[in-house]
Amino acid sequence: MDQVLSDVERRDWLRLSMSENVGPATFRTLLTRYGNAGDALLAIPELTRKGGLARSPRLYGTEAAQRDIDRAQAIGARFVAMSEPDYPPLLRMADGAPPLICIKGDAGLLRKSAVGIVGARNASAVGRKFARQMAMEIGGAGHAIVSGLARGIDTAAHEASLETGTIAVLAGGLDVVYPPENDALQAGIAERGVLVTEMTPGTVPRAEHFPRRNRIISGIARALIVVEAALRSGSLITARYANEQGREVFAVPGSPLDPRCEGCNRLIRDGAALLMSSADVLEQLSTSFTPRQMQFFEPDQPAIEPPGTSENDRDLILELLSPSPVDADDLIRESGLPPGAVTAIILELSLAGRAIRYPNGAVSLA
Repeated sequence: MDQVLSDVERRDWLRLSMSENVGPATFRTLLTRYGNAGDALLAIPELTRKGGLARSPRLYGTEAAQRDIDRAQAIGARFVAMSEPDYPPLLRMADGAPPLICIKGDAGLLRKSAVGIVGARNASAVGRKFARQMAMEIGGAGHAIVSGLARGIDTAAHEASLETGTIAVLAGGLDVVYPPENDALQAGIAERGVLVTEMTPGTVPRAEHFPRRNRIISGIARALIVVEAALRSGSLITARYANEQGREVFAVPGSPLDPRCEGCNRLIRDGAALLMSSADVLEQLSTSFTPRQMQFFEPDQPAIEPPGTSENDRDLILELLSPSPVDADDLIRESGLPPGAVTAIILELSLAGRAIRYPNGAVSLA
């Protein structure tokens, strides 16, 4: 069941999600254990101490979180938690989904069936024309179009779907225009479509933000179309996320002599569906697809008391960890410890910055 947060709960969610070493997986573990973000924040200092952090953890301040919320409201945006009905349902079920997103525009589009269209920033005229055609035809069939507001293919897809419903996922804050030449388009999407980001207002896009943006694009979409992409491109990162999230990936074939088509041709060789027309995608979308719903605890849910662990238990898990990710089930089997104890130790180590948790459940040394 969807849970709408109070103002205080929303601020606590934002504080927890922005605190040191709290990624999406750790956020969910903390929320499951403590029932609400406020109690989880109170528990973090002791958890990090057990995990071996010698100093106090860096928790996101109450004033900073409230300032972010106020800045969002000042530009007509708002933070939506993954427990709330306006959070995209397919994104909610994806590994590594952000606990909160900041949105501006028509939230109803986030509940529609959506198709992602991505591709090269330096796209050819033919590639841009084909992206516009796909966006117009798929949008006209009742599906929203989601892309990343980048130059080239993204821009073409957004422009062509502005009338039918377009979702732009940004790598920075909603009050930051990037690229600068898309100022008018970004404003138009805010009025007639919807802008989405996991970043707080004022955040300037950096290189590490774009893969995070890409996983949101694929997470919102039921299917992903790659029009043109070089072998080393963000579009292929989006395609990889789409595969991991169980989405259908379509790629447009191109000339082997054009570097902008190498990535698409490689995708097709490796199993992506070859896209010739919008009918290929619409046929796939006609099949039923029901996302599983994430369950959340009510704010007053009592904390789940973890099993007791010892320093020897933590040393054993650290010994089993390495820089290469390992599945948590393997740690349970190799250590012989109860699953709850291993989960508790992984949480403590990750909050202390000594272990890294991955969206697929794997763990490695930091």
